[in-house]
Amino acid sequence: MAKRKRSKKKHSSSKLLSYIAWALALIALALSSLLIGYYFGFSSAKEKIEASAEKERVLRKLPEKQAKKSVQKRLKEVLKKESKIYNSASHEIENEALANPPKIPIEKPKLYVSKPKLAIIIDDVSTKSQVRAIKSLAIPLTMSFLPPSPARPNSAKLAAHERFYMVHLPMEAMNFNKEEPYTMRVRDSQQTILKRVHDIKELFPKVAYINNHTGSKFTSNEVAMNRLIFAFNKNHIHFVDSRTTAQTQAPRVLKNFGLKYVARDVFLDHHNDKAYIKKQIKKAISVAKAHGHAIAIGHPHKNTLQALYESKKLFRDVDLVLINEIY
Repeated sequence: MAKRKRSKKKHSSSKLLSYIAWALALIALALSSLLIGYYFGFSSAKEKIEASAEKERVLRKLPEKQAKKSVQKRLKEVLKKESKIYNSASHEIENEALANPPKIPIEKPKLYVSKPKLAIIIDDVSTKSQVRAIKSLAIPLTMSFLPPSPARPNSAKLAAHERFYMVHLPMEAMNFNKEEPYTMRVRDSQQTILKRVHDIKELFPKVAYINNHTGSKFTSNEVAMNRLIFAFNKNHIHFVDSRTTAQTQAPRVLKNFGLKYVARDVFLDHHNDKAYIKKQIKKAISVAKAHGHAIAIGHPHKNTLQALYESKKLFRDVDLVLINEIY
């Protein structure tokens, strides 16, 4: 009887060991599965993270590419249409010297509380494609609209959609045979000039700044300028001299009225060459740094807009502002 009891105990122990072995095997299998799953899951997660990061990099680049594509498209529209729509007056200045700023005297660098300010006026704006091209650059540029004419009937309507703008008022030139309709002349009476300025105010209700389109003959005549500034004052309009002649009487006339003389420092595109325009942009920035502020004038030519787009890094040294932040 004693032998049978020992045999039963032995059998029970063997069975228990077998269960333990199976349990350990199952545990080992489960652990192995977890490790394998973790490895593959980690690899998969890593791949997903890398894919997500790559997608993010692509998405970050996409707006820049789209913006560049958008700019190129707008500039092509301008290039296609500009020669048919208007004759730029960018060359209506007496000599090469007027395209450049006055020589800056060598002096100790000035310290300014804030960055120097640079206002860039784009003259001759009159079509939808030009407005779209200028705005696609996504930099502060002051658009100066030509008054409506048979060739450009919608310029005032386009300006109405803008928060801020100027008017580019045609004035009589010494030598310019492609004159705009309704150009102001030296012989115009005070009543005629008052009527013209009143009409401009009706067409462009928000206008507070006007610069001259051509105008070398008009601005060099003191009597004509007296009549013009009188009319501007009555309509709360500031005059910005495009400086198309060295004989401009604007400084004297404005001083007589007790007003500040404000004028263009640099013409950006006296020559419609991109390398030249970039050089002029650098000059405008230098003038701003030397004097605390500067005003440059360009036109909605493809090369001008392209040069501005490619000079964005240069503008980090100045505050690019609208004209009302300088004057």
